[in-house]
Amino acid sequence: MNAPTPGRLILAATPIGNAEDASPRLRRLLAEAEVIAAEDTRRLRALAARVEVEITGRVLSHHEHNEQATVGELLAAVAAGSTVLVVSDAGMPAVSDPGFRAVAAAVAAGLPVTAVPGPSAVLTALALSGLPTDRFCFEGFAPRKAGERARSFALLAREPRTMVFFEAPHRLAAMLADLRDALGADRPAAVARELTKTYEEVRRGTLGELTAWATEGEVRGEIAVVVGGAPDVVEVSEAALVAEVLARVDAGDRLKEAVAEVAQAAGVAKRELYAASLAARGRA
Repeated sequence: MNAPTPGRLILAATPIGNAEDASPRLRRLLAEAEVIAAEDTRRLRALAARVEVEITGRVLSHHEHNEQATVGELLAAVAAGSTVLVVSDAGMPAVSDPGFRAVAAAVAAGLPVTAVPGPSAVLTALALSGLPTDRFCFEGFAPRKAGERARSFALLAREPRTMVFFEAPHRLAAMLADLRDALGADRPAAVARELTKTYEEVRRGTLGELTAWATEGEVRGEIAVVVGGAPDVVEVSEAALVAEVLARVDAGDRLKEAVAEVAQAAGVAKRELYAASLAARGRA
């Protein structure tokens, strides 16, 4: 008896705010797919109602806390010949949302994988920021703990590409302050809020200006932060260099090696940076 022809695993981008951004292909697949893996099943059904689509397939909960456990079930359905649609709450699955593990497992198993392109908060924020778009990197959500966040940003002080982050509204002011301290108050940036929704706002300025704005009052909604890359010549404070050294040490580098590499890249004296790093390490 011949094995069944495998179906497909399809990553489908969903609207990031405006339901009118749902593509005809997304609508068709929502109606036709035998299995739909959704980050939030209630939001999926709300989206289907807004785009006037009746879901007839089996709906599975597939989120960051159960993704690893549900991948096997999704792949079994694909192997049996089903079309399995993977959707997140908004935007493209696998980009700071569930989906990566399913794709990696499908590729390893030799099963067909494709995507339905569409809305992306990363690209929308980048395009609206007014900052260079020829080279960029996506950094996702910054670490929640202040110390880890500061060390993470210190490693980005000399990143030449435009950077895109996501952030929760209640952490925005602290995040911007840490970016300002690590990258400099004059670094150009933009905060994009509620993209494609009724109260869409893109606030542009320097990190110093945006930090002051975010600190003045409560900022609400879903937020993306876009930061310009480092100029060809950038002066970095000793505190930022020390933070970069300590971040490298936390990642497994030896202190002397981390100091040597950071000092050479920044054009500063190794001895002074080593002493400052030792002192900061003692205070930590």
